[in-house]
Amino acid sequence: MPEFQLKKRILFILSEWGFWGEELIGPYEVLTDPKAGYAIEFATPNGKRPVALPPSMDPVFEDPPLGKSVTSPEMAEKVKKINNPSNSTLSKPRSLAEWFPERPYWSEKETLTYKDTKGVPGEISSPLRKWEAYYRLREQAQNEATARYDSIVLVGGSGPMVDMVNNYRVHDLILGFKEKNMPIAAECYGVACLAQARNFDDAKSIIWGKHVTGHAKEYDYKDLTGVLDPETGQVLTRQSGNSVNLGPPFYTLEYMLRDATGPDGGFHGNVGRATSVIVDYPFITGRSTPDSYLTGEMLRDVLEHGLTRYGW
Repeated sequence: MPEFQLKKRILFILSEWGFWGEELIGPYEVLTDPKAGYAIEFATPNGKRPVALPPSMDPVFEDPPLGKSVTSPEMAEKVKKINNPSNSTLSKPRSLAEWFPERPYWSEKETLTYKDTKGVPGEISSPLRKWEAYYRLREQAQNEATARYDSIVLVGGSGPMVDMVNNYRVHDLILGFKEKNMPIAAECYGVACLAQARNFDDAKSIIWGKHVTGHAKEYDYKDLTGVLDPETGQVLTRQSGNSVNLGPPFYTLEYMLRDATGPDGGFHGNVGRATSVIVDYPFITGRSTPDSYLTGEMLRDVLEHGLTRYGW
């Protein structure tokens, strides 16, 4: 009997402020199916264990824009299982803060401590030398990431708006895969990371001229946006004990994506259609929760069959 050969290794990026359960479960189940044979690893901004948002484990919770539940009882149980602290699947994510260097300020006066490729520590106080070190260490981290992983998946939810969308380390990870022309998948508010990711000396988004999907404005909350406290894993609350309601999302994702893709690209909301997944290589984007499994399937087709276009 031939020895089993591992196909690909995928890195999932999750927020520490709360991810939407099915948007992890969908691509995770597709890629960990025994017939697929993919290895999955996880990373978070600071290495804290990610926690699922409570509504994504509640089959009774009614999504306000849709006026119905978007979480089946079966999915709720799957999310509860992987979210359970006794389940080790998410227990030791890699820390992007320990892996990728911090982008410095040009005016920064503090001394930078670092280790070179041989682990030898050093110190730099000059802002210009700090930028040189940043680019050198960033390239090392990007090369390590693209050598170890075949693709990345940016999982959505309200949490990414806090610690992923404008996180330069997340951007640098994405840029590493983009520069190597390797596939990058993103779901829901995880797609906003693609709109924001760009090199410091180039203000143009990496999805300029590309076709993407994402959370359309028709599906946006008018109220009730909430996140988790990364220290406790509980819904963020005030000292009074009342939960923090952040109101609507921090931005309208559709507008951000329309601007970021430019006149030669495009945003496809596919409002009213059951699913919306767009492949415009190297990007695989999923609109929201119902698109999670299809996002995983399209990523698999990209990796295994060379798919470069789908859905537009």
